[in-house]
Amino acid sequence: MNQSPQLTPDVSRRKRDLFVALSGVALTVAIAAFDATIISTILPRVAQSLDGMALYAWAGTGYFLACSVSILIFGRLGDLYGRKTLMLLSLVLVALGSALSGLSQTMGQLIAFRVLQGVGGGMMIATAFAAPVDLFPDPKERVRWMVMLSVTFAVSSGIGPVLGGAITQTLGWRAAFYVIPVTAVAALVLVWRYFPLLRPSLGSPIKLDWIGSFLLLWLVAAPLVGLEFLTMGNDTVPTWVALLTIVSALPIVWALMRVERRVLTPIFPLRVLETAQMRYLNLAALLSGAVMFVLIFYIPLQLQDVFGFSPTYTGFVIVPLVAGIPIGSIINGRLFPRETNPQRLMVFGSVLLLIGCIGSLTFTADSSQSYMLIVMGFCGLGLGFLLPNYTLFSQIIAEREDAGVATALVQTTRALGSAIGTALVGMVIAELSIQSGLRIGLVATVIASVAIGWLASRVKMNNYT
Repeated sequence: MNQSPQLTPDVSRRKRDLFVALSGVALTVAIAAFDATIISTILPRVAQSLDGMALYAWAGTGYFLACSVSILIFGRLGDLYGRKTLMLLSLVLVALGSALSGLSQTMGQLIAFRVLQGVGGGMMIATAFAAPVDLFPDPKERVRWMVMLSVTFAVSSGIGPVLGGAITQTLGWRAAFYVIPVTAVAALVLVWRYFPLLRPSLGSPIKLDWIGSFLLLWLVAAPLVGLEFLTMGNDTVPTWVALLTIVSALPIVWALMRVERRVLTPIFPLRVLETAQMRYLNLAALLSGAVMFVLIFYIPLQLQDVFGFSPTYTGFVIVPLVAGIPIGSIINGRLFPRETNPQRLMVFGSVLLLIGCIGSLTFTADSSQSYMLIVMGFCGLGLGFLLPNYTLFSQIIAEREDAGVATALVQTTRALGSAIGTALVGMVIAELSIQSGLRIGLVATVIASVAIGWLASRVKMNNYT
């Protein structure tokens, strides 16, 4: 009878240390998810307590804006200086911002502390999702472990609102903000003790690209702020101001390209987007972000406001969409190492997403619950085959020294897609009606799913072995 070879103590210890290190990263990812979602159920109570309903939206917008504009910056800094220090700093910033939010006496203070959390959250996302590159250089091995991060983020995103609501109801809203500091202590210990301190050897002195950093911040922030202005309505912010804010990003693209070609250490190395594969990948990520958030935000609106279903019933119908993402990610992680052409998994995911989006177009008030659950399950599984692969493929396509900024770019394009999708559908609903706007938005998700499949089929993993 053949016996499996025994691991030597050194190899066994190394595997254990890698697992514990990645557990620290996974806990960091969970904190990033809590940071973004835990406030969703407690914000109404917070705004009422602080007499700040007029600034209600900015408590969420300020966080997501700060997070989105900082991801790329810190992704690149992780490539230049190493990720461990930035990950530890992100945990400190997020924990500090959360603790201060719990002490807020005015809505203005809360928004300021949430912006601080957003900066820490951007740093956290940029470093945590790129961290597996440092631990597992082999992409076939890495994909199995990245499932751990994807599932952790998806599950934590679902738990966050429930946890925030439960704590607020029993202990008050201020107590809900202290979940993150307590969790951050455990993550700090694991990352500090077990994550390797790797300092890239670049062979030349690093001179920070301050001009490029400013231009990059503007380039990401302008569309997000402009879209937020558009959703406020013409009475609050004139439409021409919103459009001008969005259009201001166009000359910034030209200026950023000129600057980044000249500096010794660019904050955004243009070589990251030189390959058609990377451009296809990021465009697919942008469309996937739009589709995902249109489904998450507007299917519940359809079920409640158009069909008249209860919030409880609506939440039950949406469960397969949220649960399908980690399930699809797990299946994808099992299949990826066996595939010689792993882009097929993304094409398969886009087909599942397309079936789900077409099915959502057929929803009526008389649709059976089982039918809607199956349709939402297709959408969730499809996204589960897409979202983790965007991160992994970007790391494979990019040069080793650009893994952080490539990962951050995918996260940023997904965030932009989410903002663009929800804003555009929201504006169409405001101009027409909920039913007509939703119909147009769901048709757009079908078209986007077809485009995602085409883009995925064009991503050739020539350097995958």
